Amino acid sequence: MSTRFDTKIAVLLREDLESWQRLNVTAFLVSGLGTGLPEVIGEPYEDADQVPYLPMFRQPVLVFEGTKETLKAAHARALSRALPRAVFTGDLFATGHDEANRAAVRAVGTSDLDLVGLAMYGPKNAVDKVLKGARMHP
Repeated sequence: MSTRFDTKIAVLLREDLESWQRLNVTAFLVSGLGTGLPEVIGEPYEDADQVPYLPMFRQPVLVFEGTKETLKAAHARALSRALPRAVFTGDLFATGHDEANRAAVRAVGTSDLDLVGLAMYGPKNAVDKVLKGARMHP
Protein backbone atom coordinates (compact mmCIF):
# COMPACT_ATOMS: atom_id res chain seq x y z
CA MET A 1 0.00 0.00 0.00
CA SER A 2 1.41 3.36 -1.04
CA THR A 3 0.89 6.36 1.22
CA ARG A 4 0.56 9.88 -0.18
CA PHE A 5 2.22 12.62 1.81
CA ASP A 6 1.24 16.29 1.91
CA THR A 7 4.91 17.11 2.56
CA LYS A 8 8.10 16.31 0.72
CA ILE A 9 11.70 15.70 1.75
CA ALA A 10 13.98 16.45 -1.19
CA VAL A 11 17.69 16.63 -1.89
CA LEU A 12 19.02 18.49 -4.93
CA LEU A 13 22.56 17.62 -6.00
CA ARG A 14 24.75 19.36 -8.54
CA GLU A 15 25.01 17.10 -11.57
CA ASP A 16 28.82 17.19 -11.83
CA LEU A 17 29.54 15.49 -8.50
CA GLU A 18 31.41 12.18 -8.34
CA SER A 19 29.50 9.17 -6.96
CA TRP A 20 31.18 9.25 -3.54
CA GLN A 21 30.44 12.99 -3.30
CA ARG A 22 26.76 12.47 -4.11
CA LEU A 23 26.42 9.92 -1.34
CA ASN A 24 28.38 11.99 1.17
CA VAL A 25 26.51 15.21 0.42
CA THR A 26 23.12 13.47 0.60
CA ALA A 27 23.94 11.91 3.98
CA PHE A 28 25.13 15.20 5.44
CA LEU A 29 22.14 17.15 4.13
CA VAL A 30 19.44 14.81 5.40
CA SER A 31 21.09 14.66 8.81
CA GLY A 32 20.35 18.37 9.08
CA LEU A 33 16.69 17.88 8.32
CA GLY A 34 16.41 14.97 10.74
CA THR A 35 17.93 16.85 13.64
CA GLY A 36 16.25 20.18 12.96
CA LEU A 37 12.74 18.94 12.23
CA PRO A 38 11.62 16.30 14.75
CA GLU A 39 8.24 15.93 12.98
CA VAL A 40 9.93 14.21 10.02
CA ILE A 41 11.22 11.37 12.21
CA GLY A 42 9.15 8.26 12.88
CA GLU A 43 9.24 5.86 15.80
CA PRO A 44 12.24 3.64 16.68
CA TYR A 45 12.54 0.25 14.98
CA GLU A 46 12.82 -3.15 16.61
CA ASP A 47 13.43 -6.56 15.07
CA ALA A 48 11.70 -9.82 16.04
CA ASP A 49 14.37 -10.46 18.70
CA GLN A 50 13.56 -7.07 20.27
CA VAL A 51 16.88 -5.54 19.25
CA PRO A 52 16.27 -1.77 19.04
CA TYR A 53 17.27 0.46 16.11
CA LEU A 54 17.20 4.22 15.65
CA PRO A 55 14.15 5.90 14.14
CA MET A 56 14.32 7.16 10.57
CA PHE A 57 12.32 9.52 8.36
CA ARG A 58 8.58 8.90 8.23
CA GLN A 59 8.51 9.36 4.46
CA PRO A 60 10.74 8.80 1.43
CA VAL A 61 13.59 11.15 0.56
CA LEU A 62 13.51 12.09 -3.11
CA VAL A 63 16.84 12.90 -4.73
CA PHE A 64 17.15 15.25 -7.70
CA GLU A 65 20.01 16.66 -9.73
CA GLY A 66 20.59 19.81 -11.69
CA THR A 67 23.11 22.30 -12.96
CA LYS A 68 24.90 24.84 -10.82
CA GLU A 69 22.37 27.42 -12.04
CA THR A 70 19.43 25.16 -11.15
CA LEU A 71 20.81 24.75 -7.64
CA LYS A 72 21.31 28.50 -7.22
CA ALA A 73 17.74 29.22 -8.38
CA ALA A 74 16.31 26.50 -6.13
CA HIS A 75 18.21 27.92 -3.17
CA ALA A 76 16.77 31.39 -3.82
CA ARG A 77 13.24 29.95 -4.11
CA ALA A 78 13.68 27.92 -0.90
CA LEU A 79 14.79 31.09 0.90
CA SER A 80 11.87 33.14 -0.48
CA ARG A 81 9.42 30.46 0.71
CA ALA A 82 11.19 30.14 4.08
CA LEU A 83 11.42 26.36 3.68
CA PRO A 84 13.55 24.53 6.23
CA ARG A 85 16.78 23.72 4.39
CA ALA A 86 20.32 22.45 4.68
CA VAL A 87 23.20 23.39 2.37
CA PHE A 88 26.43 21.73 1.35
CA THR A 89 29.02 23.83 -0.44
CA GLY A 90 32.05 22.80 -2.47
CA ASP A 91 34.28 24.22 0.27
CA LEU A 92 33.14 21.47 2.66
CA PHE A 93 35.01 18.82 0.67
CA ALA A 94 38.24 20.38 1.96
CA THR A 95 37.29 20.63 5.65
CA GLY A 96 37.81 17.95 8.22
CA HIS A 97 35.27 18.53 10.98
CA ASP A 98 31.99 20.17 11.93
CA GLU A 99 33.41 23.45 13.24
CA ALA A 100 35.43 23.94 10.05
CA ASN A 101 32.32 23.15 7.98
CA ARG A 102 30.30 25.84 9.71
CA ALA A 103 33.16 28.34 9.39
CA ALA A 104 33.46 27.62 5.64
CA VAL A 105 29.77 28.35 5.07
CA ARG A 106 29.83 31.40 7.37
CA ALA A 107 32.74 32.91 5.39
CA VAL A 108 30.71 33.25 2.16
CA GLY A 109 27.73 35.48 1.41
CA THR A 110 24.42 33.84 0.50
CA SER A 111 24.53 34.72 -3.19
CA ASP A 112 28.16 33.57 -3.50
CA LEU A 113 27.79 30.11 -1.93
CA ASP A 114 29.27 27.38 -4.16
CA LEU A 115 26.28 25.10 -3.69
CA VAL A 116 26.71 21.42 -4.48
CA GLY A 117 23.72 20.21 -2.49
CA LEU A 118 20.50 21.48 -0.98
CA ALA A 119 17.98 19.60 1.14
CA MET A 120 14.55 20.87 2.04
CA TYR A 121 11.30 19.90 3.66
CA GLY A 122 7.88 21.43 3.35
CA PRO A 123 4.49 21.26 1.71
CA LYS A 124 4.69 19.12 -1.41
CA ASN A 125 3.57 21.88 -3.79
CA ALA A 126 6.09 24.40 -2.36
CA VAL A 127 8.99 21.93 -2.63
CA ASP A 128 7.94 21.06 -6.19
CA LYS A 129 8.07 24.77 -7.12
CA VAL A 130 11.52 25.13 -5.55
CA LEU A 131 12.78 22.16 -7.59
CA LYS A 132 11.61 23.60 -10.92
CA GLY A 133 14.19 22.72 -13.59
CA ALA A 134 15.67 19.80 -11.63
CA ARG A 135 15.29 16.17 -12.63
CA MET A 136 15.08 12.98 -10.62
CA HIS A 137 18.50 11.51 -9.88
CA PRO A 138 19.10 8.50 -12.13
